[in-house]
Amino acid sequence: MMIDRCYVEITNVCNLNCDFCPKHQRAGRQMTLEEFDLVTDRIRDRVLFLYFHLMGEPLLHPLLPQFIAIARQKGFKTVLTSNGTLLHRAMALQESLPHKIQLSLHSHESNGKGVLADYISEVMRFSIAAAEKGTCMVLRLWNQGGREEENDEVMRLLAEYVPEPWTTRPDGYRLRENLYLEFDRKFVWPEVVAVEEDGALPQVHCKALMKQIGVLADGSLVPCCLDHNGDVTLGNIFTQSLDEILASPRAVAMIDGFQHHMATESLCQHCESALINNSFRGKARH
Repeated sequence: MMIDRCYVEITNVCNLNCDFCPKHQRAGRQMTLEEFDLVTDRIRDRVLFLYFHLMGEPLLHPLLPQFIAIARQKGFKTVLTSNGTLLHRAMALQESLPHKIQLSLHSHESNGKGVLADYISEVMRFSIAAAEKGTCMVLRLWNQGGREEENDEVMRLLAEYVPEPWTTRPDGYRLRENLYLEFDRKFVWPEVVAVEEDGALPQVHCKALMKQIGVLADGSLVPCCLDHNGDVTLGNIFTQSLDEILASPRAVAMIDGFQHHMATESLCQHCESALINNSFRGKARH
């Protein structure tokens, strides 16, 4: 079975404190070169896209350019998700650009610090250069229904670098070749909630473990990118093979449940992305 994507948390530390982020209660940690090499070896030929994200800010990791190069050499299509505030440290990425970079522009307003024009300037200078080299650049405003007062000003500033008119898309705009602006609602993260034994379980539609997995900074393998606390840790990829973890009773029960539109884990039972009849069902935070 080929898994579409694996989210690898090379660090769980972040430089911001966004109000839309659920945070986590795990000890701060970053992967070593040896650990990243081991993880990518163990999912090699089983995963198509490797995402540098789960919790944490990947640009804080000093070995990120090297990690991207290693992943590319092993055949992965690499995707980087960042808040975009540390791009001044990322010039080395211009020589080791991933397949795709996603920058969460809504992180600026969420933190309420810094000058917006300076932030957008840094984002656009990097994004235009990366797009010209063939990297798909996606600028995100995933704050609909939340703090979105800055959005009009963000768009005005973007237009200073890429003048309108832009090409309209279902989820936003194409600003120019390889450069996109994307809108979405403020994301609601799932949490583990106690369920009454006689309570009716909701129907779900989810491809976790079949189309996506996540690896936390300590090697814990979780079913998807939304398990920010490691509440559904199925094993550890540092010490186990992927096949061994996916064959564990807990993982098998999850997969069987999803195939019958049922969730065996509390986290999944309270995930808006998985609930059937939810207009956003099945949409991963990717």
